[in-house]
Amino acid sequence: MATAKDRAQAKAGSGLNDDIGEQKRLEMYRTQVVIREAEQRAYDLFLQNLVKGTSHLSLGQEAVAAGFAGAMKQGDLSFCTYRGHAHTLARGVPVEKVLGELMQRDNGLMRGKGGSMHLTSVDHGVMGSYAIIGAHLPIACGAAWRAQYKGAKDVSVCFFGDGTTNIGAFHEALNFAAVWKLPVIFVCENNLYMEYTPIGDVTAVPQPAADRASAYGLERILIDGNDADVVYRTAQAAFEKARAGEGPSLIECLTYRYSGHSRADPAKYRPEGELDRWKLRDPIKIYRERLLQFGVAEKIITDIDAQVRKIVDDATEACKAAPPPPLDIITTDVYADGGWAWRN
Repeated sequence: MATAKDRAQAKAGSGLNDDIGEQKRLEMYRTQVVIREAEQRAYDLFLQNLVKGTSHLSLGQEAVAAGFAGAMKQGDLSFCTYRGHAHTLARGVPVEKVLGELMQRDNGLMRGKGGSMHLTSVDHGVMGSYAIIGAHLPIACGAAWRAQYKGAKDVSVCFFGDGTTNIGAFHEALNFAAVWKLPVIFVCENNLYMEYTPIGDVTAVPQPAADRASAYGLERILIDGNDADVVYRTAQAAFEKARAGEGPSLIECLTYRYSGHSRADPAKYRPEGELDRWKLRDPIKIYRERLLQFGVAEKIITDIDAQVRKIVDDATEACKAAPPPPLDIITTDVYADGGWAWRN
């Protein structure tokens, strides 16, 4: 294991900025590995017919979830899309709970009733994954408005894909948040494709989120979404702004999904070689090399890899052994009568 002197010399020699610290970096590395291993396992389980329906994976996009989660404080809220496994895991939800939900088992996050596209854990600040494009942006504004009204310091973070920027709710939510200076951060995970269509083919500006920020009086923020350190630092600044009462931020993170839009998509529309080029900037590869640059012993890194693989393996076996949810809960948490008791 590297000594403190070794690490100091490595940092000095690399010329890298060590404002983040080893503990936080190891935490963000572990988060990225958890997401990668759990998502890859979800892919494998789907091929074994153990994950029903479809699923939308974030393989290749792990740095966005890890960087933001690393900057969040307890009480901050996450609002996700149907591609929400990564953000759910990043907030600390156990792998078994996520895989169990995907496999429709009683040990799942919502006892198997929500499935891949509706992961929610209020205890972890995960306020839902939303299957309707753009639907969660106004909801995130509502949560932020509540915090502002009550004088609370929690911040709402709303993650969405590049395709959402052409939805009316995107513009309505941005305008509302800017006018009221709400403590909300809008995060566009631009993976270049809105389902099967290149975002550049159907959008009037080159950067679908960043180039529209000025229309709402916001700073243009475009970052490398494959570098967790860059994401973390950018997130920190946005959180400080929001907690200080200075309003929302709109951040566009450039990244890339390794798989298709969903498990039903072979992604044959992508140009030849594009995936390989993006894999050269794999977020986990980047971060592993970063840790080594800062003098973290390789054994520490490989131990994290091994520990995470065991967690995922154990979670997989627990989910395979778990029963399906009992039929007597099929109508619970589904209907509301709409009467005064429900509204109040």
